[in-house]
Amino acid sequence: MKHQNLKDFKVVLVDYGSKTSFSNGLVDLVKNYSFVKLIQCPVQGQLWNKCRAINIALKQCETPYFLVGDIDLIFHPDFVQIASKLASNKVTYFKYSFLSNEESLKDASYHDYKIDFEGGKEITGTTLFPVEALKKVNGYDEFYHGWGAEDTDIHMRLKASGIDVNFYDKEILLKHQWHPKAYRSKNSSSPFHSNLERVNHNYMYTSISNKVIVANYDYDWGVLPNNEGYLKLSDNPDIEINIQPIDFHFSALLASFKNLNNKVVKANIYPVGIKQRLVQKIKKLLKRKYFNYLELETINNLLLEEIIKNYRNKPYTYNFDRKKGVINLTIYFN
Repeated sequence: MKHQNLKDFKVVLVDYGSKTSFSNGLVDLVKNYSFVKLIQCPVQGQLWNKCRAINIALKQCETPYFLVGDIDLIFHPDFVQIASKLASNKVTYFKYSFLSNEESLKDASYHDYKIDFEGGKEITGTTLFPVEALKKVNGYDEFYHGWGAEDTDIHMRLKASGIDVNFYDKEILLKHQWHPKAYRSKNSSSPFHSNLERVNHNYMYTSISNKVIVANYDYDWGVLPNNEGYLKLSDNPDIEINIQPIDFHFSALLASFKNLNNKVVKANIYPVGIKQRLVQKIKKLLKRKYFNYLELETINNLLLEEIIKNYRNKPYTYNFDRKKGVINLTIYFN
């Protein structure tokens, strides 16, 4: 953005849970750019929540217009100038182009990057909003975690509120750099829900069919994480709960969360061996009382969904070691 021909803009960079080594380097880096405000969120070990990161910046926005842009974009030097002319009570989103891996590794000017392919209207990642209209609908819907549907959702809700949404494709102003998507995989160290993108899209379709306009209805949105609360996660927990993946044990664990106010809780879910599972299967065949074991991947998904629906603003850290078959959740019910 330092190469923009029009300098009348501010950038808010939300560092949402980067590794400490990266976060420290980022602090030094932004000192070189007077137009950048850095907001750091100590949410390491949490599901990625792009919507909350955006809303944190939106809550602090004092300008009449608000542009959401992906971090991996290269902007045309006239982008801000053109966007300023388009700024109105309408919403405008911009056509993407994509670079290859090889092209993305180059250090070149905007015009010297060769495009690999172009995106269409379905790519809604970079959008210019009138701030008043965006705040009236409570910003982005923070139910969306991981990836998928959050950008389209805000467009559809604003349309339902009577705001025009326009697609700018007169020229290509954005070039998206190639990068691997390991963070969207079970191989990543970050929390991962194997069906979350499907959940997101079905949630969006339900919102559209019901003509939902205002999101985050029961939640305060754009909440900046409280450092003191997150520091408590490194202390010894007030309560530690250890269970195996037995269905009623897991149900009881989720139910107990409602009664643990002002407590730091560490929940550990450990695997069971083949022999234990076999014994329970035999008991079931003999019509005797038996334990019904859930797959740890199923528990992972259900536990993350519980956090998304009920505890997403709580300080927490989560880890699923798939090699060892162990799930650890530490959460402060403040």
